[in-house]
Amino acid sequence: MGRKGSMKEYTINSDYLNEEMTLKVYTPENFSPLYKYHFCIMQDGNDYFQMGRAATLSDQLHGDEEIENTIFIGIHYRDKYDRQDKYHPNGKQQGDYVNFLIREVVPFLDEELPGYCTGSGRTLVGDSLAGTLALMTSVKFPNTFGNVIMQSPYVDEHVLEVVESVNDFSQLTVYHTIGTEESDVETTDGARKNFLQPNRDLHEFLTDQSLGYTYYELEGDHTWGTWQKDFKRALLTIFGK
Repeated sequence: MGRKGSMKEYTINSDYLNEEMTLKVYTPENFSPLYKYHFCIMQDGNDYFQMGRAATLSDQLHGDEEIENTIFIGIHYRDKYDRQDKYHPNGKQQGDYVNFLIREVVPFLDEELPGYCTGSGRTLVGDSLAGTLALMTSVKFPNTFGNVIMQSPYVDEHVLEVVESVNDFSQLTVYHTIGTEESDVETTDGARKNFLQPNRDLHEFLTDQSLGYTYYELEGDHTWGTWQKDFKRALLTIFGK
């Protein structure tokens, strides 16, 4: 079955990352520049389009009029090492990648597409390390990215320290999930880490803050088999009418 919406690729020559970055942009079937759209900006973009079935969900949810007008934007990585450098809290390019998002991606999208041009109109999405990046970027720049969907984010002491140093969460809306089988996850560097307990610690902290916060513990592990089943609910939570 064919797609109802339209996929288009854009290229940004990033001064911060010193490389050419591709944005895959999926607009819904009845897209019109006369309307305003929410921006759903997905790190691990190819994974979200392929394994997360983002375009299929966009077709379905827009067709059933279950979500507000939303454009899905996917940004991908070269390989797992490049992903580690850009998404990990201690990654050598993480700061440059955040600058790329804020100072290059957002102005580009605001110029090219009919968005709301506010933090509440932009959502950062990610799984695992990409979810960590989404959270850390949004808590620092809530005026730019007001919403977060993070599925099984990597959480360590540094991540908790950054989040706990934030004084005002009132502009943020966060959708947060972790799998109950994620107590022994193999990471990119071959180490094994407990993702479940640190996510519970993060949940405990965020529950006490003044923000829109949704949290689920899923029956599943640290794979797309778990995340894909949950992604529809995540989109309905953030973009639902």
